[in-house]
Amino acid sequence: MMSLPFFGLLAGFGCVLAGQRGTALLLWVVSMVVMLVLFRLHVTDALTIVL
Repeated sequence: MMSLPFFGLLAGFGCVLAGQRGTALLLWVVSMVVMLVLFRLHVTDALTIVL
């Protein structure tokens, strides 16, 4: 699940190398949104620590 933004960024980097700037920017924005959603889900999880 956490690898999704990184695959998006890798695909965006591939688009940069291919000269598709618009697609690369779109993939970067989508990756940032996915990363923020995953961060929000992670931050609001309760810790299951038994002391």
